[in-house]
Amino acid sequence: MNMKALLLASFVVSLAFTVAKANVGFAVYHTHNTPSACYQNEDKGPWITGVSHALWNNRGACGRNYKVTCIGGANMAPHPCRGGSVIVKVTDLCDSCAGDLNLSQEAFNAIADPKAGKIRIRYDPV
Repeated sequence: MNMKALLLASFVVSLAFTVAKANVGFAVYHTHNTPSACYQNEDKGPWITGVSHALWNNRGACGRNYKVTCIGGANMAPHPCRGGSVIVKVTDLCDSCAGDLNLSQEAFNAIADPKAGKIRIRYDPV
């Protein structure tokens, strides 16, 4: 009986740490990749994102990777999520965005219908 209780307690603690590091917010998308505030004219490929000023940390966010999952619509689109997740690299500041992350169009399209324009997301540092 004690072993079952210990295993259950370990599972609950593990789950709590996993949930604690997850962030929930909003994502929009952009159609240009360069220049960026982190890498100027260096092309970092399609799996990139800009971040809001709250995440920017005076360029400290540059190069950080996030696993991003669509969890619902933010506008009138009833079911924008496609399922799955993408991993994106922070390459830019998006101070005027209407979201926490400003995903590349390719990254947004991989997890949601672009017609939604804005989605609710979970984004986890990786």
